[in-house]
Amino acid sequence: MLVEPSGNYAKNSVGKAAQKFLDPIYKFMAVEASSGILLLCTTVFSLILANLETAHWYFDFINTPISVSVGSFVIEKNFLLLVNDGLMAIFFYLVGLEIKREILVGELSTPKKASFSIFAAIGGMIFPALIFTYFNSGTDYARGWGIPMATDIAFAVGVLTILGKRVPTALKIFLLALAIVDDLGAVLIIALFYTNEIATNYLGIAGLALFFLFLLNYSGVRNIAWGLALGVVSWFCFLKSGVHATIAGVILAFLTPSRPVGSIDSVGPVDKKEEKALLIDCYIHALHPWVAFVIMPIFAFFNAGVSFEGISFEQIFSNSVVIGISLGLVLGNPIGIFCMTLLATKLKIAEFPNGISWFQVIGVGFLAGIGFTMSLFINNLAFKGKAIESYSKIGILMGSAVTMVVGVLILLSSFTKSKKTEAAAHI
Repeated sequence: MLVEPSGNYAKNSVGKAAQKFLDPIYKFMAVEASSGILLLCTTVFSLILANLETAHWYFDFINTPISVSVGSFVIEKNFLLLVNDGLMAIFFYLVGLEIKREILVGELSTPKKASFSIFAAIGGMIFPALIFTYFNSGTDYARGWGIPMATDIAFAVGVLTILGKRVPTALKIFLLALAIVDDLGAVLIIALFYTNEIATNYLGIAGLALFFLFLLNYSGVRNIAWGLALGVVSWFCFLKSGVHATIAGVILAFLTPSRPVGSIDSVGPVDKKEEKALLIDCYIHALHPWVAFVIMPIFAFFNAGVSFEGISFEQIFSNSVVIGISLGLVLGNPIGIFCMTLLATKLKIAEFPNGISWFQVIGVGFLAGIGFTMSLFINNLAFKGKAIESYSKIGILMGSAVTMVVGVLILLSSFTKSKKTEAAAHI
């Protein structure tokens, strides 16, 4: 005789089955390097789709038109632009929160702490731009100088994490601070150099919404509904103004309340700055999984698909944009980071971090050359809709892949040397 399971038994069975399915996912997400692995897999998948016989389905899908209208306000985008203008605003919001946290209590909280990473980031931006400009000055492609300047935090930190416990904590902190300062530079470059005509009426409305949000925060009002509503209004107005909508994400992050409220006081006796950081950490931890495992892979899927149809190896290696981007990433970042940090320490403007070596700084310089998602994003702004866009994406993928491999090999070699030195010291 068949006996129907009771409600509780059925619930427990379903719960256990779901837990068995979800446990491996949670374990994967708990590993720092997993977001980088997922990005890499998504990129390979989109490249395959873009080069199959059915590639037109992929391109038709990412260019599917979407229209949203509320009264006289209309947004007409395709899927690709919706991802780049909409979802990436959330990514830049998270970047803004991370920058704010570092300014409050992290590696950017004092000039002494920040100087080494700041000079590294400056070198990692100037030298790649100069290399690209050298190969493309006076051409129609000179506008792409900002592409090799960007560092992909998720990928770079993910690669460093894969190397395991032998990576000194100081080296991780240096790369993270460098990447955060680099992202701040990228945000400023997008705002100043990759913004087209500005519609001052929409920009004025965005300014009013942000000012109202500032007043609410300053007066101690903590209402998520108000925050979301004003955030959406400011994002929409930035989108219509001509200033890239992702800038709204960064500004909103800096306006996000950092003063502790409610139960945050029960954490214990901590410094005022640390209290602020604790609250910001809550926002960062809540957003990070969504950005790392949803938004960034979606962005990679929509942007990394490059069709190689009609493109020959001779064209790739003779194209000035490909050469400028790839050499900017591969050579510009490590040379710029090493030269600027060396100059800053020699002039005693910056203090060299304890626990790492100059050889490891060079290795991190190569990892900082993994531009990938940030470079692809600036690429869309620089060469939007132009035939050269496919070549520039190839340059980004090639340069990022080479810097990743070289950076890993240098760091592995440095760890081996450190072990030998320690062993010799014990003899």
